[in-house]
Amino acid sequence: MSISKQEIIELLNTENSQAQELRKKAYKIKSDTIGKNVYLRALIEFTNACEKDCYYCGLRKSNADVKRYLLSEDEIFDLAMFAHENKFGSIALQSGEVLDKNYVKNFGKLLAKIKQKTNNNLRIVLSCGEQSKEVYKYWKECGGDRYLLRIETTNPKIYEKIHPNDDKHNFQARLDCLQHLRDVGFQVGSGMMVGLPYQNLEDIADDLLFLKEFDIDMCGLGPFIEHSKTPLYEKRNEIPSRDKRLQLALNSVAILRMLMPDINIASATSLDALAKNGREQGILAGANVIMPNITPERCRESYNLYERNIAITKKNVAKELEKFGEQVCWGKFGDSQHYRNRK
Repeated sequence: MSISKQEIIELLNTENSQAQELRKKAYKIKSDTIGKNVYLRALIEFTNACEKDCYYCGLRKSNADVKRYLLSEDEIFDLAMFAHENKFGSIALQSGEVLDKNYVKNFGKLLAKIKQKTNNNLRIVLSCGEQSKEVYKYWKECGGDRYLLRIETTNPKIYEKIHPNDDKHNFQARLDCLQHLRDVGFQVGSGMMVGLPYQNLEDIADDLLFLKEFDIDMCGLGPFIEHSKTPLYEKRNEIPSRDKRLQLALNSVAILRMLMPDINIASATSLDALAKNGREQGILAGANVIMPNITPERCRESYNLYERNIAITKKNVAKELEKFGEQVCWGKFGDSQHYRNRK
């Protein structure tokens, strides 16, 4: 569907009954294109170590209050086997950004082991930040199937304000990484934060149009949530209200579904940080992916991208989704139809 930038801005700004109509339209597009199917990604947050210092993230290198951890290779492998045995079609391995050569090599070996032990019957989603093209190629060859690298914002001026000004935080480098991921054959995901300081509706519209122009296969977008141990916490009184950020995020999901009917869109955990039923609202706005968190309990509080992080369990996901007629697709890969159609 073709929607102009001005139309997107107007749709982002809709409220109440008009917003509900927008989301109903997007949900119908999702149901007609993908079906009333919700795919699961078992989320494994295997380390909160990070070499970046992003001003919005609780895991930033300069946050000395974070208790850092790294799951052992055996722990990650066992969690992957748990996901496979419990009929998750995919796992999502998420971390802070680590560039150590030994880590890169050993992580690749672990991916290959998981693929071999599951007879290639488990999709692997990676979300491990900016890496070189060679690393992406290596991880893809070892068994990675999908990679999520959120752009966060497509406005270079905003990017500069929410990151340090150094060679580790470069807007063009992020764009280059997305292209590298496409070049080596990953199903490519990106996304943005909605309700950032310095951001307006025009910026959000540009972000959505960028996702369409880049022709992404999957998306993770959600509301910005301030963290008290980050520099952007000082801007908390200059951003939209919690409810407004929730509504903007849901409207963004709906608009993206209208722009790209056959991609995978995650209903972000951050939606639940702003509303008790935030993830369900995300599904009803057009999302089709949920990521139950199977990270060990002892580590979850330390993987605090933002405050008020809510863990999602396998048990309550299915029950919640079935209430409004969605089918939880146990044991299904849930590959992006958009990726398959392009191939």
